[in-house]
Amino acid sequence: MHLRTLARDCLYLNWALPRDAAPAVAPPLRPEVHSCGGEDWVFVSLLIFRLDGLHLTSLPRLKLSYPQANLRLYVLDQDDVPSVLFLRSWVPFWVLPAVRLVGRQPARAAWLVLPPPSAGKPAGRWRWSIRRRGAVQIEAELKSPVVGPGPKLGSWEETVAHFRQRPRGYVQRAAGVQAVTTAHPPVPAWPLKARVDAAALVASLAPAVPEEHWLTPHSAWLCPEIPFRFELGKLPHQRLARRGVPATEGA
Repeated sequence: MHLRTLARDCLYLNWALPRDAAPAVAPPLRPEVHSCGGEDWVFVSLLIFRLDGLHLTSLPRLKLSYPQANLRLYVLDQDDVPSVLFLRSWVPFWVLPAVRLVGRQPARAAWLVLPPPSAGKPAGRWRWSIRRRGAVQIEAELKSPVVGPGPKLGSWEETVAHFRQRPRGYVQRAAGVQAVTTAHPPVPAWPLKARVDAAALVASLAPAVPEEHWLTPHSAWLCPEIPFRFELGKLPHQRLARRGVPATEGA
């Protein structure tokens, strides 16, 4: 199944988590671990964006546009390819059935509030929020690149590339590991200074990590536009261990 879309005003908010406190990962995937300060760390990211014109390539006139957010863990797959494991997605209530049917994502319905669409590099502060049995609230403004707590990944450009250059994504489902192969070109990434005012929604997916840890991100930026092409498939899987919170689909 092949799909195309355009992600607009895509916020990347990244955190470094202690390896032992991160969500569990089932083989053939494994966490991508970074050692720093005598500890092992893994990275997770929250992305919030507007999907513009999501459609099957076989049905180009039938399109959906809606806001979405997802929390992802950075992993290596069975081929040692840097990949992402989608832990959770949040979409508006009205689009949830279509997202589960077509995208087969571990999606939940939520209230999403995004800033107005960008036109050039806007001044001032932007605000995002997600609400569903808990909340995430973020405020950010354009600033020179800043890297917070956690391992350093090189220059700013290398840091952005580390998170963005991931051609494969995976979703852990009861029926198997759903594989997503993506293709997207390099795009500008505007560095942000981000403040997280509430994080209960994402903190619930890694309960061993104190909620206050989520208030200080490692790095943040905004990509004004990202064209996406992706293909859905399946891989053999094993069930997740019970350490951490599994990324499974449900109500």
